[in-house]
Amino acid sequence: MKRSSGVRAAATVAVSVLSLALVTGCGGDSGGSDAKALSSAELKKAIIAQGDAAGYKVDASGKQLPKSKEQVTSSEEKCRPLAYAMGGQAPGDSASHTAVMATEDKKKPTDSASKSLEDLTEGEFEDSFTDALSLNMTVVGLSSYDGDGATDTFKSVADAVKSCSGGFPLTMQGTDQKLTKITEEKASGAGDESVAFTVVSDMEDGDVGTAHAEVVRHGSTIATYYTMNLGLMMTDKPYDVPAAVIDAQAAKLK
Repeated sequence: MKRSSGVRAAATVAVSVLSLALVTGCGGDSGGSDAKALSSAELKKAIIAQGDAAGYKVDASGKQLPKSKEQVTSSEEKCRPLAYAMGGQAPGDSASHTAVMATEDKKKPTDSASKSLEDLTEGEFEDSFTDALSLNMTVVGLSSYDGDGATDTFKSVADAVKSCSGGFPLTMQGTDQKLTKITEEKASGAGDESVAFTVVSDMEDGDVGTAHAEVVRHGSTIATYYTMNLGLMMTDKPYDVPAAVIDAQAAKLK
């Protein structure tokens, strides 16, 4: 298969993080010095759980995610808020933090999926392989802040989207990644303010992989979303952070 090495690289990134905009102010609560952070217990109740997002399984075990910010590093300090958001970590110095993984339910198999491997043509094999990997996998993180912490953190993310447009080096759970481009996207408009961006990274053999992220402020709480779809990355087909996940999380933070 022409892109087999690129597939291996994409799979490595997926395992490591399961493991990349237009800023829109939506009015509402702007936060402020009197804002109070949610406790860790409150935040765990506020993050999406199994059954909240239609068509998605939610894993709260944290097994696939970085355990702490020490497992998400970059030599570019100004870009670290983006790196933390990609790893489901708090983009700023939060009072509390939690994260889950939301994975799209498996799609119905194609005709070729019912054939044995021996009966598949090379093209059918590649199509079947990419179909099996064409699932949205989204790291969802929540972090909560006292005072102006949430507004300051959101600003650091929005600023980094612009200042880190040329990419930056990243090590996620021991895996080095070369991010080559950060591009603003149209955000969902959820919460009080939101920013969305694409992340382009170098793979093997000159291939590139594109992932998508969004960061939303809901009062004193920041929600982060980082979505990868390995099958669509391999075929260069478009995708984004799933609205079903963002909407489900926004509903729990109202």
